[in-house]
Amino acid sequence: MKKLLLSLLVVSALMLSVIPGVFAVSVGSGVGVNIVTEDFEPIVWQCDDRVVYDDATEPGRVSMDGQPMVERMNNYAFEGEQIKWRVLVMDKNGIDKVSDVYATVGGDIEANCDRLSLAPEKILDSCNARILEEKITTFNRDLMAYYECTLTVETFESMHGEYEVTVEAVDLDGLTSDMVEMEYWFLNPIIELSIDGDISFDEVRPGTSAYSDRVLVGNDAEAGSGVLLDMFISGTDFYDSQSSGAKCGTSNVLELENFRYYATSGSYSTHNDVRKDAEGYVPIEYGVGFNDPNPFYNNNEMIQSTAKVGPYFTGNILAPGAEMSVIFRLNLPEPCNGDFDTGQIYFWGEAI
Repeated sequence: MKKLLLSLLVVSALMLSVIPGVFAVSVGSGVGVNIVTEDFEPIVWQCDDRVVYDDATEPGRVSMDGQPMVERMNNYAFEGEQIKWRVLVMDKNGIDKVSDVYATVGGDIEANCDRLSLAPEKILDSCNARILEEKITTFNRDLMAYYECTLTVETFESMHGEYEVTVEAVDLDGLTSDMVEMEYWFLNPIIELSIDGDISFDEVRPGTSAYSDRVLVGNDAEAGSGVLLDMFISGTDFYDSQSSGAKCGTSNVLELENFRYYATSGSYSTHNDVRKDAEGYVPIEYGVGFNDPNPFYNNNEMIQSTAKVGPYFTGNILAPGAEMSVIFRLNLPEPCNGDFDTGQIYFWGEAI
């Protein structure tokens, strides 16, 4: 009986072990989760108000200090002149992640940009804000901001030559990008005039006209600069440097009004100039400095052709390497005595 009882107890224990819910244990397994947020490179879009401004050093024919230089047709700029852009910067990691926005010249940081607060806050159509095929149309102040960037051209010593110029943005991780509209500028180009020939009149009989040899006046600006020159001429009276008892007309001076010139440049010449005489020769205005003593504009141009581009006489503009042919005529008064060797004829070129 004892053996039987023992076996029954064992059976009872085995039966208890399979009763649901009495001795069950929950068993599970975990899976690790790793989320990596993209380090988004900030995007720079150029918007409207990309302008070049004049400075106060030498106002041009059209633009004055702080005014847009509408006459500047090629990519060159001089000390004190400014290039200004408005850009839209976006960073999907947050606009506060953008640490700096600046203008660069040849890859070097030259000018920091100002963050703007524009109202209403919207994306300007001129920005053409896109990420691949996606067009961005809604302004999000948490992701975007406008900046105004102003680059002032420095001195010849620090900025001279051809440079890539653009606006860049950098974030706190050091990721950078620049606007697509990267520009190429020639800064502080050297401007020179070339003069081939001289003005001389030998053995001129009083009361007659004499003509000089041809003189070539050229735009010898630095190669690759693209500098266009608006050309001018001025002069002074002439005197005899010797004590010879000179007299030409009523005094010992050969006045500038006795000189005239004939100029040709391409299809233009002074023969179509409003100031010409019957022979196509034009008088020379007084001047010892640019706009000194009187303004040169509309008075001292070498060729005032009938065709104009804006305020400029088309035939009066010289491209780099181009030349203008000039012949001078002297109408020597009668009576006249003396060798008049002291005086000047000046040629001027203004970069436009």
